[in-house]
Amino acid sequence: MNASQRRRDPPPEPDAPGRLGAFVTEHRAGLGALAVLVAACIGGMMTWSRLADRVRMHPDFVLDADEIVLEGTAPWIRGDLKLDALRDASLAEGLPLDDPELVRRLARAFDMHPWVREVLAVEVRHPATARIRISCREPVAMIAVPGGLLAVDADGVVLPSEDFTAESAAAYPRITGVASGPQGAVGFPWGDPVVEQGAALAAAIGPDWGPLGLAECRAMIAKGEVVTAWELVTGAGRTIVFGSAPGHERPGEPTAAAKIARLRTLPAGDGTVDLSVAAEPEAAVRSIPAG
Repeated sequence: MNASQRRRDPPPEPDAPGRLGAFVTEHRAGLGALAVLVAACIGGMMTWSRLADRVRMHPDFVLDADEIVLEGTAPWIRGDLKLDALRDASLAEGLPLDDPELVRRLARAFDMHPWVREVLAVEVRHPATARIRISCREPVAMIAVPGGLLAVDADGVVLPSEDFTAESAAAYPRITGVASGPQGAVGFPWGDPVVEQGAALAAAIGPDWGPLGLAECRAMIAKGEVVTAWELVTGAGRTIVFGSAPGHERPGEPTAAAKIARLRTLPAGDGTVDLSVAAEPEAAVRSIPAG
């Protein structure tokens, strides 16, 4: 091939770019923006890793006990229920707001307190504040034990003794005839059917206890530790046979509501009255026909 022929031949075309090269060429601007975004994210993550601990310790992100509002505390509780619950659960110090278990931990702390019947709601907000609503157990009676009295609620759950003085304890029905001691810790049921029945009876009489002059609720127990009847004793020493506890009535025995209604109408006196037997109807008064 001579020189003139080489000048006439066109130069060879470059190889076509591969698919990856074509994609890069076509989306060069978008890929550049994506690279900038990735770099910014990585830089942000690195910056946050350096500042995270500092941010978590900011007052807006740390929940202190002073910023927890507790609703539902009962007036008969003398101690600081909120601080006691937080301290016993090791939550009295500042709590990080970003803890995913924070709501559950707060709910459990108050649910474990012996005065708390139920945790109704836990709300945590930013800046660091919390609102907790609870319902409390209510004392209905005092169980006479060697050396003193122990408070229980209507379900026979043992309540903290330190919240009662000798004077305040004396205002509650006193249940006697209980041979056992609590089978568990404070905040748990006594574990004795006698206590459960006595607490149910005291709760049923409720606010009528004081006006009726009652002082004691006594269990009459037969062999085998079975309650045969309950007696009410007034401050003057009068004995009133109540019979079975609410929900344990024998066939033909008046209901607890009927007994209590009759108890309210008893005339003053010192004679024994048996409420477990239906009262005899009053004799009809004969009238003299006119004329």
